[in-house]
Amino acid sequence: MKKFLVPLLVLSISLTNCTTIINGSKQSVSVLSRPTGADVYVDGQLAGKTPMYANVKRKNGHAIRVVMDGYEPYEVGLTRKLDGWVFGNIIFGGIIGLIIDASTGSMYKLTPKEIKARLAGGDTQTTSVEHQKDGVYILVTMNPDPSWEKIGTLEKAK
Repeated sequence: MKKFLVPLLVLSISLTNCTTIINGSKQSVSVLSRPTGADVYVDGQLAGKTPMYANVKRKNGHAIRVVMDGYEPYEVGLTRKLDGWVFGNIIFGGIIGLIIDASTGSMYKLTPKEIKARLAGGDTQTTSVEHQKDGVYILVTMNPDPSWEKIGTLEKAK
């Protein structure tokens, strides 16, 4: 009988924190921006430049701010939601597993998983394309002046 007691005890302890094992206490959130190279702040702290992955704790929601000079900042909140794995943990792990998962935050998932910040505003950007001896210049602006006159439309080549 004692031969079965030790393996049974080890098995029950390993099942008690199922969500912690599967999810971990942190989640990786992809942060992209257009244009790239914007500063990313997580809860007011500089985390890096886009494109990047922000590793954030699952236990709390977070405020993500994407900032670049000449552009309006992009802000989004990461919200936590109950992960489906927690229900398996309740069935197989009981109250101890639930307590462990709640204290580590691994019973939650953060949404959204991917942030695509399209920064508005910005300065005019010029791109040159060489065409034979003549230079062709394309001027792109995100905020055209209402007094400008439209003289043509760019179309996708067939």
